[in-house]
Amino acid sequence: MGAEAQADSGDPGAGEPRPVTVGVPRETADGERRVALVPQVVERLRARGLTVVVEPGAGLGALIPDERFTAAGAVPGDAWTSDVVLTVTPPGADQVRRLRCGAVLIGFLAPLTAPETIDALRAAGVHGFAMEAVPRISRAQGMDALSSQANVTGYRAVLVAAEHLTRYFPMLTTAAGTVKPATVLVLGVGVAGLQALATAKRLGARTTGYDVRPEVAEQVRSLGAQWLDLGIEAAGEGGYARELTDDERTEQQKRLEEAITGFDVVITTANVPGRRAPTLVTAAAVAGMRPGSVVVDLAGESGGNCALSTPGTTVVHHDVTVTAPLNLAASMPEHASELYARNVVALLELMIDDSGALVPERDDEVLVGACVTRRGRDR
Repeated sequence: MGAEAQADSGDPGAGEPRPVTVGVPRETADGERRVALVPQVVERLRARGLTVVVEPGAGLGALIPDERFTAAGAVPGDAWTSDVVLTVTPPGADQVRRLRCGAVLIGFLAPLTAPETIDALRAAGVHGFAMEAVPRISRAQGMDALSSQANVTGYRAVLVAAEHLTRYFPMLTTAAGTVKPATVLVLGVGVAGLQALATAKRLGARTTGYDVRPEVAEQVRSLGAQWLDLGIEAAGEGGYARELTDDERTEQQKRLEEAITGFDVVITTANVPGRRAPTLVTAAAVAGMRPGSVVVDLAGESGGNCALSTPGTTVVHHDVTVTAPLNLAASMPEHASELYARNVVALLELMIDDSGALVPERDDEVLVGACVTRRGRDR
């Protein structure tokens, strides 16, 4: 027998059994081109007996026509009325109202920065699972959407930098002489930062990484990059950095100002979950950079790491380009969607028990960690 859900009030725990439906709506957020499932993953769910409903046009931003979903076994329809709804971005108020009581919603739900979404899901009686809340433990690596999307972002950030830089990235020896390689500093070396260092190295730049977590120095060096040691450490919980004290922040900015002026490209990735991004690149640091240099600020959505950043725009100060692109992962929707779909389905499969039934309230540390509303209650 295939996977089953309960029909009646929408509660997966009562009523007559019926096939579980997994819905994939079309993303409507500005600039969002990703889709929560790709055809290969639809086939994986169909093999487990689930019915996949894809809203027409859901994959067009990622260059996936409706016909490919149909060929994989999906059916067109209203995805928001499904037992399980998979999204990339948080739903709007109108979309939450279309969810049925007892439904499961999986996606980036911004629980720390968009409490109104969580309140709406609670009021609607929805089981909400936030991909950004998946615990960072070994068993959940395949569900770590933050990391999969940060990989895309870090790679893309280097290409953005190369586009704006007025100089070559690699060292070139030509008949007209030798051109020195660009120097790249990455501030914040989580997943995005490490990918940025690796990509810049592949393009031939001389790379340096900095983070307030000293334990990542070895990872930086393993990529052939140098480690910038400013003597300030602020390791936090869950692999994140803690917020610096006022004195630490002042000293950090002073030391960074001195270091930044020697680099052609600075890529910043530093974030503290649920808080404004720390300022790492001051106006004075930008003014001290060589004309034609570039700052790529990947923390624009949470306020920016550069004092001169304007989120979503590119500006020039003192002949230095400062760009703060938003949602860079959506600019590479094909691979970003493919990776995200694998993450989402890995989490969903934890809710399918041995009998094929949908059980979102299973006592599993990953589900408990990712759950932000449980049938209208906080986790």
